[in-house]
Amino acid sequence: MIAELPLPTVLSGARSIELRRATRDDLHQLIALLGDDPISAGRGDIAEESDRPAYEAALDAIQSDAGNDVIAATDQSGRILGTLQLTRIPGMARRGSTRLLVEAVRVSSSARSSGIGTALMRWVLLEAAPSIGADLVQLTSDAQRADAHRFYERLGFVGSHIGFKYLLRH
Repeated sequence: MIAELPLPTVLSGARSIELRRATRDDLHQLIALLGDDPISAGRGDIAEESDRPAYEAALDAIQSDAGNDVIAATDQSGRILGTLQLTRIPGMARRGSTRLLVEAVRVSSSARSSGIGTALMRWVLLEAAPSIGADLVQLTSDAQRADAHRFYERLGFVGSHIGFKYLLRH
């Protein structure tokens, strides 16, 4: 399961990036990382401490399920430079294929274009997904994220589907 994946140190250019499971102690940095993104901020991730209980509950729920986790990519000082959420989805389609869903991929604006996102996603594709028996890695990306789409395509992802969302609460 995802909660049992070994988390390595990966290289981003000449920089070593440690991958580790996020903890409650990381919430301040994770909340700030979400708020650092204009699209997320437009959806309410505005890095206000008053929202901390909601983020705590979300992290607890994610980590209470062995098929989910939030990964933090940190520099040698412990500063979180990137993050993503992984969810293992056993499925019936594609002859019972297991999917690995990648969500909430974020890299600090100060570290974008430095290879951190590439290092994170290569780890997902080459180590995490095979380790959990995934046949397919999938993600969604907001239609406004043209740079992110080019990034995922460079990694070999194919924009093969159209996603839909139905907002139940604001």
